[in-house]
Amino acid sequence: MKSLSPDHYLDLIDQALAEDIGSGDVTTLALVPEDRTAQAAIVTRQGLVVAGIGISRDVFKRVDSTLKIDLRIQDGKPAFRNQQLMIVKGKARSILAAERVALNFLQRLSGIATLTRSCTDFSSDNSCRLLDTRKTTPGWRKLEKYAVRCGGGVNHREGLFDMVLIKDNHLALLTGSQEERIKTAVAACRRRYPSLAVVVETETMEQVEAAIQARPDRIMLDNMCPDCLREAVTLIGKRCKTEASGGISMEDIPAVADTGVDYISLGGLTNTVPATDISLEMVEE
Repeated sequence: MKSLSPDHYLDLIDQALAEDIGSGDVTTLALVPEDRTAQAAIVTRQGLVVAGIGISRDVFKRVDSTLKIDLRIQDGKPAFRNQQLMIVKGKARSILAAERVALNFLQRLSGIATLTRSCTDFSSDNSCRLLDTRKTTPGWRKLEKYAVRCGGGVNHREGLFDMVLIKDNHLALLTGSQEERIKTAVAACRRRYPSLAVVVETETMEQVEAAIQARPDRIMLDNMCPDCLREAVTLIGKRCKTEASGGISMEDIPAVADTGVDYISLGGLTNTVPATDISLEMVEE
């Protein structure tokens, strides 16, 4: 699994800490002596798949580099309810100042990893893989796509720059018949970006037939019912990869996977995910 670089998130940590702490944690400053030390545990309140544990650690370190951190689990691993994920020792003021931001990263990313793992379990009897989309939180894309990988999913394109995806709005701006537009679009994209994969979005069998003739690397089958997907997969054969997309829920995954598609893309892996229940508790040293 491709790991995250601190360069991908340290600025986000700094922004989040500045937003949360501001001029100071007034409650803690009023109640907790400067020299008070403490030990705290980050604990799960539900079963989950962990993602973002290193980011959470770095939040504490960003607040106070003298804090001692003991990670009890790695990203991508399942955790049970009431399991300790991390132990933090050091200045109590620092632990409390970092608490919320550290948990926010960990809860959000673990939520994505947990949902992704659940979805991959639904498709485990088939060879198809689950893809994320670009429906991510602005500024968090690398983090959320990393969380998808932690859950066993596969990343779709990173952005508009690393894969050609010819969609209906692109074709609407071209001239000619449907078949001519798709053929022209695929050829033009291959000429300009020969090293990039080319994907064509289709919504009807007529578009699928036209896309087959254009020979893209993958045909996206958008908003099709399972019977239509199965028909399209049979028609395409082994000439290119296939991807089902659009309005697919977790409950739909087994039926969609059974159609024989190579990939299923789910915007819901990143854009409608509840945060996992994780808390920080003071524990005896």
